[in-house]
Amino acid sequence: MGIVVSIDGRILPPEEATVNVFDHGFLFGDSVYEVVRTRRGRPVTMEEHLARLEGSARRIYMELPWSRAAIAARVAEANAAGGNAESYFRIIVTRGVGEISLLPDTCRSPCLIVIVKPLPAPPASVARDGLRVLVTGRPRNDRRALDPSAKTGNYLNNLLALVEAHRGGCDDAILLNPAGLLAEATTSNLFLVRGGRVATPALECGILAGITRDLLLREFPARGIAAEEGSYGAEALESADEVFLTSTIRGVAPVTSVDGRPVGDGRPGPVTRRVAALYEEALDRLADAAGAPRSS
Repeated sequence: MGIVVSIDGRILPPEEATVNVFDHGFLFGDSVYEVVRTRRGRPVTMEEHLARLEGSARRIYMELPWSRAAIAARVAEANAAGGNAESYFRIIVTRGVGEISLLPDTCRSPCLIVIVKPLPAPPASVARDGLRVLVTGRPRNDRRALDPSAKTGNYLNNLLALVEAHRGGCDDAILLNPAGLLAEATTSNLFLVRGGRVATPALECGILAGITRDLLLREFPARGIAAEEGSYGAEALESADEVFLTSTIRGVAPVTSVDGRPVGDGRPGPVTRRVAALYEEALDRLADAAGAPRSS
């Protein structure tokens, strides 16, 4: 059990996994990536992640030379080599090796990297006590400059916001878009609960179309949970009864403090707990539908 890396189909231990220093992914952050997880040893939402990977590549004018099935096969091969009970996959496509120039014309071909490691268990303290978040003064990237809907290796905007949140004694940061509207957290989508109704910033606010976000929005109607997508100012956090974040690895994480002020009664709320349970049920259902044998 452990960490393995696949680089263009070669399975390597982490200490032997290297990338050429002239790869534009290293030089310029010119890459796209996805993070996928297993449930009961089976990859879930793989198709959705690979579709988003293709969309991210198109947004940065990169053509992927592999089919989704070929990428999924590379992931399966690496997962089998890792031998973990539950796995975290990071699928990275870099522009490839080229001259030290912003133009990618000299890059011969993209490089496909798959990192497999044991899936980290979420800290029990998050479900029990929730997260403390800071509304950072650092805005989310403007869609006209670097569209947040593309999941790229250029992550300094999010990294700096998270550093600032930690320096402020918080666990994560909430970023506003250039118009001052709520966008997302550093690696998670944002949801608010007001009067029992769930609300989340719309894609037009300049956010990543989260796979977990989309899954929940599809699940809510059948569960009788009223939900909406829209544009909300930062003041919406102050009036929210509950706040939670969602991502592939984090799942559904309650937020109990914003800028040092408690959300609601300062404890994870009933709607958030219900949504977290709904998500766990959905993962089980997706794992059953995958039907693949567990990795040994």
